[in-house]
Amino acid sequence: MLESKADYDYLRAKKALEILMVDRKNEFRVLAEVIFGNAQKSMTAKKDWEEFILNFCLDVKSAFKGWSGQEELPPFADKQALTMLRQICRNKSMIELTHFLNISYNLGEEFDIIYRRIG
Repeated sequence: MLESKADYDYLRAKKALEILMVDRKNEFRVLAEVIFGNAQKSMTAKKDWEEFILNFCLDVKSAFKGWSGQEELPPFADKQALTMLRQICRNKSMIELTHFLNISYNLGEEFDIIYRRIG
């Protein structure tokens, strides 16, 4: 799935993800549980679930730049935002939603820092 992110070299991104997973595996599992439902069942059923969660985190990070006015919004930003919110908002409070968005954004930031350092 990281192959679809044009800004990243796949092998370097894969290495950065491995490094990130050493310290942040719990956060990845929390997001997997929120997005997929039952995390244990979903993680074993979905190949490369870590990459899926990372892509989600990178999308949140990218979307936030548009939401905050740091960058221009892409053409389908409204639909992308609604899709992301629906993925993590099922039966959650506003505080929980904010918490999961913060986790996602921070994981995206940490990934980018690691990616740049190993380059």
